[in-house]
Amino acid sequence: MAKAIGIKLLDQKGDEIGDGGGELGNLAAIDLINMDPRLAKVKIETACDVDNPLTGPTGASAIFGPQKGATAEMVQVLDKNLAHYAAILEEAIGKKIQDIPGAGAAGGLGAGLMAFLNAELKSGVDIVLEASQLGKKIEGADLVITGEGKIDSQTIFGKTPIGVAKTAKSFSVPVIAIAGYVAKDSEVVKEHGINALFSIVPGAISLDDALINAKEYTERAAENIASLLKLSLK
Repeated sequence: MAKAIGIKLLDQKGDEIGDGGGELGNLAAIDLINMDPRLAKVKIETACDVDNPLTGPTGASAIFGPQKGATAEMVQVLDKNLAHYAAILEEAIGKKIQDIPGAGAAGGLGAGLMAFLNAELKSGVDIVLEASQLGKKIEGADLVITGEGKIDSQTIFGKTPIGVAKTAKSFSVPVIAIAGYVAKDSEVVKEHGINALFSIVPGAISLDDALINAKEYTERAAENIASLLKLSLK
Protein backbone atom coordinates (compact mmCIF):
# COMPACT_ATOMS: atom_id res chain seq x y z
CA MET A 1 0.00 0.00 0.00
CA ALA A 2 2.81 2.38 0.93
CA LYS A 3 4.51 1.82 -2.43
CA ALA A 4 1.22 2.31 -4.27
CA ILE A 5 0.81 5.84 -2.89
CA GLY A 6 4.38 6.90 -3.62
CA ILE A 7 6.18 6.04 -0.37
CA LYS A 8 9.60 4.42 -0.59
CA LEU A 9 10.88 1.89 1.94
CA LEU A 10 14.66 2.04 1.69
CA ASP A 11 17.59 -0.11 2.82
CA GLN A 12 21.01 1.11 4.00
CA LYS A 13 22.12 1.69 0.39
CA GLY A 14 19.07 3.80 -0.42
CA ASP A 15 17.50 1.13 -2.58
CA GLU A 16 13.89 0.05 -2.17
CA ILE A 17 13.42 -3.16 -0.21
CA GLY A 18 11.50 -6.07 -1.68
CA ASP A 19 7.98 -7.15 -0.84
CA GLY A 20 6.96 -9.22 2.15
CA GLY A 21 7.46 -9.23 5.90
CA GLY A 22 10.85 -10.89 5.57
CA GLU A 23 12.21 -7.82 3.78
CA LEU A 24 11.26 -5.43 6.60
CA GLY A 25 14.39 -6.49 8.47
CA ASN A 26 16.39 -4.62 5.79
CA LEU A 27 14.44 -1.38 6.25
CA ALA A 28 16.63 1.63 7.13
CA ALA A 29 14.51 4.65 6.18
CA ILE A 30 11.09 5.67 4.90
CA ASP A 31 10.91 8.33 2.18
CA LEU A 32 7.61 10.23 2.16
CA ILE A 33 8.61 12.93 -0.33
CA ASN A 34 6.77 11.45 -3.32
CA MET A 35 3.60 10.51 -1.47
CA ASP A 36 0.53 11.46 -3.50
CA PRO A 37 -0.38 15.01 -2.28
CA ARG A 38 -4.09 14.47 -2.95
CA LEU A 39 -4.26 12.18 0.06
CA ALA A 40 -3.73 15.12 2.42
CA LYS A 41 -7.23 16.32 1.51
CA VAL A 42 -8.91 12.96 2.07
CA LYS A 43 -10.45 11.77 5.33
CA ILE A 44 -10.14 8.00 5.61
CA GLU A 45 -12.23 5.83 7.88
CA THR A 46 -11.17 2.19 7.94
CA ALA A 47 -13.45 -0.70 8.78
CA CYS A 48 -11.32 -3.01 10.90
CA ASP A 49 -12.48 -6.43 12.04
CA VAL A 50 -9.81 -7.04 14.70
CA ASP A 51 -8.16 -5.01 17.47
CA ASN A 52 -4.77 -6.73 17.50
CA PRO A 53 -1.67 -4.55 17.99
CA LEU A 54 1.16 -4.66 15.45
CA THR A 55 3.54 -6.83 17.47
CA GLY A 56 3.71 -9.09 20.51
CA PRO A 57 1.79 -12.21 21.57
CA THR A 58 -1.48 -10.91 20.12
CA GLY A 59 0.14 -9.06 17.21
CA ALA A 60 -0.08 -9.59 13.46
CA SER A 61 2.68 -12.19 13.21
CA ALA A 62 1.74 -14.32 16.23
CA ILE A 63 -1.97 -14.43 15.48
CA PHE A 64 -2.28 -14.29 11.72
CA GLY A 65 1.08 -15.72 10.64
CA PRO A 66 0.24 -19.36 11.43
CA GLN A 67 -3.10 -18.98 9.64
CA LYS A 68 -1.16 -18.05 6.50
CA GLY A 69 1.37 -20.87 6.80
CA ALA A 70 4.13 -19.32 8.90
CA THR A 71 6.09 -21.67 11.16
CA ALA A 72 6.97 -20.78 14.77
CA GLU A 73 10.45 -19.71 13.60
CA MET A 74 8.97 -17.53 10.85
CA VAL A 75 6.61 -15.89 13.33
CA GLN A 76 9.57 -14.83 15.49
CA VAL A 77 11.35 -13.32 12.50
CA LEU A 78 8.23 -11.56 11.24
CA ASP A 79 7.43 -10.11 14.67
CA LYS A 80 11.00 -8.86 15.07
CA ASN A 81 10.84 -7.29 11.60
CA LEU A 82 7.54 -5.57 12.34
CA ALA A 83 8.96 -4.16 15.58
CA HIS A 84 11.91 -2.84 13.56
CA TYR A 85 9.51 -1.39 11.00
CA ALA A 86 7.52 0.28 13.80
CA ALA A 87 10.67 1.95 15.15
CA ILE A 88 11.63 3.32 11.72
CA LEU A 89 8.04 4.38 11.19
CA GLU A 90 8.04 6.33 14.44
CA GLU A 91 11.19 8.17 13.33
CA ALA A 92 9.61 9.05 9.98
CA ILE A 93 6.21 10.29 11.18
CA GLY A 94 6.82 11.15 14.83
CA LYS A 95 3.97 8.98 16.03
CA LYS A 96 4.03 5.63 17.84
CA ILE A 97 1.45 3.25 16.41
CA GLN A 98 2.86 -0.14 17.38
CA ASP A 99 0.48 -0.82 20.28
CA ILE A 100 -2.65 0.90 18.99
CA PRO A 101 -5.57 -1.55 18.72
CA GLY A 102 -6.04 -2.53 15.09
CA ALA A 103 -2.46 -1.76 14.06
CA GLY A 104 -1.93 -5.47 13.41
CA ALA A 105 -4.99 -5.87 11.19
CA ALA A 106 -4.38 -7.32 7.73
CA GLY A 107 -0.79 -8.21 8.52
CA GLY A 108 0.02 -4.70 9.73
CA LEU A 109 -1.92 -2.71 7.15
CA GLY A 110 -3.79 -1.06 10.02
CA ALA A 111 -0.53 0.49 11.21
CA GLY A 112 0.30 1.73 7.71
CA LEU A 113 -3.11 3.29 7.25
CA MET A 114 -2.84 5.17 10.53
CA ALA A 115 0.78 6.18 9.98
CA PHE A 116 0.73 7.29 6.36
CA LEU A 117 -2.89 8.31 5.81
CA ASN A 118 -3.90 9.41 9.31
CA ALA A 119 -6.79 7.00 8.97
CA GLU A 120 -9.26 6.41 11.76
CA LEU A 121 -9.73 2.73 12.51
CA LYS A 122 -13.28 1.80 13.38
CA SER A 123 -14.71 -1.56 14.29
CA GLY A 124 -15.98 -3.03 11.04
CA VAL A 125 -18.75 -4.85 12.84
CA ASP A 126 -19.83 -1.65 14.62
CA ILE A 127 -20.11 0.13 11.27
CA VAL A 128 -22.21 -2.71 9.86
CA LEU A 129 -24.38 -3.04 12.99
CA GLU A 130 -25.08 0.68 12.97
CA ALA A 131 -25.91 0.71 9.26
CA SER A 132 -28.18 -2.32 9.58
CA GLN A 133 -29.80 -0.99 12.79
CA LEU A 134 -29.43 -4.43 14.32
CA GLY A 135 -30.38 -3.21 17.78
CA LYS A 136 -33.87 -2.28 16.62
CA LYS A 137 -34.30 -5.70 15.02
CA ILE A 138 -33.08 -7.59 18.08
CA GLU A 139 -35.21 -5.72 20.59
CA GLY A 140 -38.14 -7.96 21.51
CA ALA A 141 -36.63 -11.07 19.91
CA ASP A 142 -36.52 -14.43 21.70
CA LEU A 143 -33.27 -15.62 20.15
CA VAL A 144 -30.41 -14.44 17.95
CA ILE A 145 -28.45 -16.79 15.70
CA THR A 146 -25.08 -15.65 14.35
CA GLY A 147 -22.20 -17.45 12.68
CA GLU A 148 -18.67 -17.52 11.32
CA GLY A 149 -16.50 -19.83 9.24
CA LYS A 150 -14.37 -20.69 12.26
CA ILE A 151 -15.08 -19.82 15.87
CA ASP A 152 -12.03 -19.81 18.13
CA SER A 153 -10.33 -17.63 20.73
CA GLN A 154 -9.65 -14.98 18.05
CA THR A 155 -13.37 -14.45 17.53
CA ILE A 156 -13.42 -12.20 20.60
CA PHE A 157 -11.06 -9.73 18.93
CA GLY A 158 -13.71 -7.67 17.16
CA LYS A 159 -15.19 -10.37 14.93
CA THR A 160 -18.83 -10.20 13.79
CA PRO A 161 -20.34 -12.86 16.12
CA ILE A 162 -19.12 -10.98 19.19
CA GLY A 163 -20.46 -7.68 17.91
CA VAL A 164 -23.83 -9.33 17.33
CA ALA A 165 -23.68 -11.03 20.75
CA LYS A 166 -22.89 -7.79 22.57
CA THR A 167 -25.84 -6.10 20.90
CA ALA A 168 -28.12 -9.00 21.83
CA LYS A 169 -26.80 -9.01 25.38
CA SER A 170 -27.82 -5.37 25.81
CA PHE A 171 -31.41 -6.55 25.27
CA SER A 172 -30.94 -9.72 27.37
CA VAL A 173 -31.54 -11.91 24.30
CA PRO A 174 -29.70 -15.28 24.19
CA VAL A 175 -27.35 -16.03 21.29
CA ILE A 176 -26.52 -19.22 19.42
CA ALA A 177 -23.51 -19.28 17.10
CA ILE A 178 -22.99 -21.79 14.29
CA ALA A 179 -19.72 -22.29 12.44
CA GLY A 180 -18.00 -24.52 9.95
CA TYR A 181 -15.46 -25.29 12.65
CA VAL A 182 -15.65 -24.82 16.42
CA ALA A 183 -12.11 -24.86 17.85
CA LYS A 184 -11.03 -26.23 21.21
CA ASP A 185 -10.27 -22.73 22.50
CA SER A 186 -13.68 -21.36 21.47
CA GLU A 187 -15.25 -21.51 24.96
CA VAL A 188 -13.93 -18.02 25.66
CA VAL A 189 -16.68 -16.58 23.43
CA LYS A 190 -19.23 -17.57 26.08
CA GLU A 191 -17.75 -14.84 28.28
CA HIS A 192 -18.76 -12.31 25.62
CA GLY A 193 -22.45 -12.97 25.12
CA ILE A 194 -22.63 -16.18 23.09
CA ASN A 195 -24.60 -18.83 24.96
CA ALA A 196 -24.14 -21.93 22.79
CA LEU A 197 -21.96 -23.12 19.90
CA PHE A 198 -22.74 -25.59 17.12
CA SER A 199 -20.57 -26.87 14.28
CA ILE A 200 -22.27 -27.67 10.98
CA VAL A 201 -19.66 -30.28 10.04
CA PRO A 202 -21.23 -33.77 10.32
CA GLY A 203 -17.99 -35.63 11.00
CA ALA A 204 -14.41 -36.08 9.83
CA ILE A 205 -14.61 -34.65 6.31
CA SER A 206 -12.26 -32.92 3.91
CA LEU A 207 -12.16 -29.15 3.44
CA ASP A 208 -13.44 -29.59 -0.13
CA ASP A 209 -16.42 -31.54 1.17
CA ALA A 210 -17.14 -28.87 3.79
CA LEU A 211 -17.05 -26.09 1.21
CA ILE A 212 -19.04 -27.87 -1.49
CA ASN A 213 -21.79 -29.02 0.87
CA ALA A 214 -21.83 -26.03 3.22
CA LYS A 215 -25.44 -25.13 2.38
CA GLU A 216 -26.71 -28.63 3.09
CA TYR A 217 -24.72 -28.93 6.31
CA THR A 218 -25.91 -25.53 7.52
CA GLU A 219 -29.54 -26.45 6.85
CA ARG A 220 -29.14 -29.76 8.69
CA ALA A 221 -27.53 -28.09 11.71
CA ALA A 222 -30.24 -25.41 11.76
CA GLU A 223 -32.95 -28.09 11.66
CA ASN A 224 -31.38 -29.91 14.60
CA ILE A 225 -31.08 -26.67 16.58
CA ALA A 226 -34.73 -25.87 15.84
CA SER A 227 -35.76 -29.35 17.00
CA LEU A 228 -33.89 -28.86 20.24
CA LEU A 229 -35.55 -25.50 20.81
CA LYS A 230 -38.93 -27.08 20.11
CA LEU A 231 -38.29 -29.68 22.80
CA SER A 232 -37.41 -26.99 25.33
CA LEU A 233 -40.72 -25.23 24.68
CA LYS A 234 -42.83 -28.30 25.40
